[in-house]
Amino acid sequence: MRTDSSLEEGIARGWEQAPGSQRLAVAMAPHEQLKLETGVGPRRVSAPPNPSVVYLSSHADPTSPRWVAKEARPISLRQLMVFGRSLTESRLLSSANYVRTELPTRIAHRIRDLEQLPYVVVENPHIKEVYELYQRAFDTFRKVKEIKSLEDNERFCKIISGMLKAHLTVIPKLSMGILESRGLMDAEDLDKFMNTILRSRISRRVIAEQHLALTETYHSPWFSPGAKLNESEFIGEIFIKCIARDVIERCSHAVEALARSTYGRDVEVPEIKVVGHLEASFPYILSHLEYIIGELLRNSVQAVIERRQRSKNQSGPVPPIEVTICEAQQHVIIRISDQGGGIPRDELPFLWSFSKGPQSERRLENLGRVPKLAATMQELHVTDELGRADLKTPNYGSSLSSMTTRPPNLRLGMGLPLSRVYAEYWAGNLELHSLEGYGVDAFLQISKLGNKNEQLTTRASMDAV
Repeated sequence: MRTDSSLEEGIARGWEQAPGSQRLAVAMAPHEQLKLETGVGPRRVSAPPNPSVVYLSSHADPTSPRWVAKEARPISLRQLMVFGRSLTESRLLSSANYVRTELPTRIAHRIRDLEQLPYVVVENPHIKEVYELYQRAFDTFRKVKEIKSLEDNERFCKIISGMLKAHLTVIPKLSMGILESRGLMDAEDLDKFMNTILRSRISRRVIAEQHLALTETYHSPWFSPGAKLNESEFIGEIFIKCIARDVIERCSHAVEALARSTYGRDVEVPEIKVVGHLEASFPYILSHLEYIIGELLRNSVQAVIERRQRSKNQSGPVPPIEVTICEAQQHVIIRISDQGGGIPRDELPFLWSFSKGPQSERRLENLGRVPKLAATMQELHVTDELGRADLKTPNYGSSLSSMTTRPPNLRLGMGLPLSRVYAEYWAGNLELHSLEGYGVDAFLQISKLGNKNEQLTTRASMDAV
């Protein structure tokens, strides 16, 4: 009887010696096997996205039942806080092993999504590059053995850091691939795919960066293992007491600096007034909130400035932007109101779309100028304006953002849809109401208690595609 290893060697030899058509059959075998075993297979792909990839066992194939059948284990901000509040070596190693097992599962789900796209879409060079990045990441993480010591954890953290840096190209590559695939797929399906991929990307980076930040905290000279942190501190990447007014004011300074760098130092920047429940606070990942608030304020400031520049009468005062904070029992709602003239009617239907709209060609051209994107305010080089010096922020996130460059006047057309993905990730919401000829009201709803699980794509919804 042939052993499994000899069988695999035989497959490998057959791959090397077989003609092209037989090689393709060998490469497709895992997908056919998946359909036989689970009844689920690629429904719209006529061939695997990368025929040169062949898996010699289901253990290595991300689309095999072993990986695709696994459900991701979602977590909440509260769980992350409680777990990291009294950090010990044992807890740090538990965190490492959670990340070690969770990352390949979540990556495998996204590889499956990619392989369900039409073959012509997956063959787009940008999407194909993302697919290959995910394949390499999956293969790397599945090989990591159980983390049993701090030394093991240090090696694992180096792997995570390297992978996070390598994947900074994912957002611009995916966005360009989606824009170039217009007409090859239904626009709604493309947007749904993009939302799923980006939400999953956020989820992986959250658990990976949280573990890196916990490791950094554990090895900090000021940290005492087992000691509880106070409310002014971060637990990993999570700001325990995020005061909405403070974040808005920091983002306001950053947006003002961006406006002056774009329109000139003498430009009249609208005042940003903050009213309402000024002491409202909640646990949150600061970089997520800064991105959302920063993008909304940036849009409002740009609209007001450009409307004034188009106006014949520029003698009156610049209308202010009003930010209202409303604290309810379970939510905090932030409304940003401007008088920038509203959103053009031809752009309204495409406000939340990654794949369509009247500015698609310009967006595609601009994305080509941004090879890496972390989707943070810091990559716009406004770290000083954000005024984080008084906060004990984790060093890792800022160092990662410093690797990316994004000209402040470059419009990518994805700030709003990506902001909504960030908002919905922690069971929040983002809505816009445009009053044509007057202005825009943006409503951001945030879960105040931090007890909502991250919103992930489930196995059931994957199979329903």
